[in-house]
Amino acid sequence: MTRAVIALGANLGDREETLAAAVADLAAIDGITVIAESPLVSTVAVTEAGPDETHPAYLNGVVIVDTDISAHTLLAMLHDIELRHGRVRAERWGDRTLDLDLIVYGDLIESGNLVVPHPRAHERRFVLDPWLAVDPDAVIPGRGSVRDLAGVLS
Repeated sequence: MTRAVIALGANLGDREETLAAAVADLAAIDGITVIAESPLVSTVAVTEAGPDETHPAYLNGVVIVDTDISAHTLLAMLHDIELRHGRVRAERWGDRTLDLDLIVYGDLIESGNLVVPHPRAHERRFVLDPWLAVDPDAVIPGRGSVRDLAGVLS
């Protein structure tokens, strides 16, 4: 089994309901065991231009799972769950009903067209803070302690 961290976010529709349904969808997949689910945090939307309070606020959290599913297959499953919850990929960093990002997959660092750890996770409080809430000893391979990384963002 491989330990993986998945970030969840939504800023359209019933955000809390959608995120809870996404976690249930993950837990229902053979080969995935949900180990921990963080509390949700409300955050300002981040666009390509930076934080933007004119967009609806996000609810964000993380889920830690153990899985025997490959990183590529897991990512495809995350995209499928997003689609089932109305995700439309019309605009990079646009508003969305659901966003699921594979943040860490074991100690894997990159795999073909899949980049893990997520290349911007270490810069995002909305990933680091919820993750710390459920795993205070968390580490991003190649980047360091999640606690230290979050401290730099303070």
